[in-house]
Amino acid sequence: MIIPVNKEIREDELYYKDDITYARKGYIGLNLFGKIKFASILGSSQKEVNVFHRKALKVKECYIGPFWGEFGNFLLHFLPYVTYLHKQGVKLNICCLENYVPLLVDENGDKMYHSCIPLRDFFKEVRPAGNNVKPPEDVYTQFAGFKQKAIKSGLPFLDMSKADLYWYIFRNWQLDGKQAIYKLENVFKKDLQIKQNNAVIFPRKKTTGYTANNGEAWDYMELAKSISPYFDNVFITGHPSMSAEINDEGNIHARLSTDNKFVLECCANANLIITQHSGAMHLSSYLNVPVLLIFKGKLPVKGLDDSNRFMKNIQRKNIYIALNEKEIIDFVAKKEYII
Repeated sequence: MIIPVNKEIREDELYYKDDITYARKGYIGLNLFGKIKFASILGSSQKEVNVFHRKALKVKECYIGPFWGEFGNFLLHFLPYVTYLHKQGVKLNICCLENYVPLLVDENGDKMYHSCIPLRDFFKEVRPAGNNVKPPEDVYTQFAGFKQKAIKSGLPFLDMSKADLYWYIFRNWQLDGKQAIYKLENVFKKDLQIKQNNAVIFPRKKTTGYTANNGEAWDYMELAKSISPYFDNVFITGHPSMSAEINDEGNIHARLSTDNKFVLECCANANLIITQHSGAMHLSSYLNVPVLLIFKGKLPVKGLDDSNRFMKNIQRKNIYIALNEKEIIDFVAKKEYII
């Protein structure tokens, strides 16, 4: 559940109507021939994921990948499903971005996978949409090798490079009892004796203008300064190629990194994560840290209904939303995120 900081805002005001990305959305704008072709794709994709799932549970080993897409999609769709398979005793052979590998662990920090092909970080060159991307040639060659090995093994293999299979079938299909998570906060806490009151800000910079998903851009240094009196430390972290320019100042610490383990450590040692509507908000589920979404613009927030829908199976701490700097400051000053 996403809770408005402004108590006068109703929860249903946050969401666009009929905006959820069910499979039927894919038919919009298609002519008759296109609808017939798309229906065939959906049918074959549904069969493919069902067959893969049954066989994986039966033989207790599988190949799955690539996941080379957006962080939020990894946290909401890929990681919960492979965690479910792992909890069912399935031996996992995975292909995914190297940035995401630190999250492929259980509550003891032991790796979930039997084998993993880590794909290099290429987001500075090419930006994905969901799990749909045209990767650099060397990255695709890595995946092709993984795919060849998977096919040769004769074990169940789910090829997630198929964009329609991933977006319209796999994401929705797994919501029906095929998701699980491991609680990872203790894995990434550097020192459990530290009792500091820390905040983390993700200075997301995807576009320069207003978007219906994210609102207007924020001045993240000014935001950090405005909340810094209420925290021992304010860490500004995230992927460098997707972040605004920031710097150290007082108790504000710049911690941008391509190493997600470092980012996860910042978040696990925090009392609050502050971010726009982005993948970082879903770290709340794994690290059990409350999140404050910041949206500068007019409600509703596009895509928030989908985020909420996929969070329901895995949410652990509350997620709040603030629409301006005053709401943010009042929220952190009153420590309304501490329950």
